[in-house]
Amino acid sequence: MEIIPAIDLMGGKVVRLTRGDPSTVKVYENFGDPLKVAESWEKDGADAIHVVDLDAALDKGSNLELVKKIAQVVSVPVQVGGGIRSLRLAEDLLKTGIDRIIVGSLAFEKTQALKRLAKNFGSERVVIALDHRRGEVMVHGWRTGKGLGVDEAIQSFLSLGFKLFLITSIEKDGTLAGLDYDTLSGACSCPGIHVIAAGGVSSLEDLMSLKRIGVWAVVIGKALYEGVFNLREAVKIAREG
Repeated sequence: MEIIPAIDLMGGKVVRLTRGDPSTVKVYENFGDPLKVAESWEKDGADAIHVVDLDAALDKGSNLELVKKIAQVVSVPVQVGGGIRSLRLAEDLLKTGIDRIIVGSLAFEKTQALKRLAKNFGSERVVIALDHRRGEVMVHGWRTGKGLGVDEAIQSFLSLGFKLFLITSIEKDGTLAGLDYDTLSGACSCPGIHVIAAGGVSSLEDLMSLKRIGVWAVVIGKALYEGVFNLREAVKIAREG
């Protein structure tokens, strides 16, 4: 199982939100600037780094140049999400050092663009974001429901050749309250896909549980920034056995 620490960006700083609500923003300046944070996570054994441009996701600006700089200062893969709603931006990121892009709105609303990305760059470089609130997939910064369940969405994109899915429980995200195991277990039972779990990791025991149900990778945010456990401990658990 891969361990992927998160770097959420707002106004050029590393932050965390609770359930995606901008009014709950907490800035983690004690960790240093985003480039320093990325280098630190790589040093401590991260398999990849998960970068989210919250300003872009919320239509309040962009941290695009900073995102590209993060990819330049580390050698581990960098996956980027948040506001990637146009083919042009998606292609730009994939051409400039980003290993994987995470798309939600674009995936659901611009199927031809999604197919073009897969054809030109490979489907393994495109992660489908299945952010859900009580089972319903949400897009546009977690504000718009699609009237579609996670399992149904997986089957739809799997038929198009996509196998990487980032599954985030909005209700759990940033709460340190544990994960939505029901949804994740159901997804992991689907053959041929890689599940990246996110939203609510609260303990090292959570990581052990994710390994047991067959999660391919896990994104960890607040638990690291709040010192619940450190990245080296998480990596050790992921690689044991």
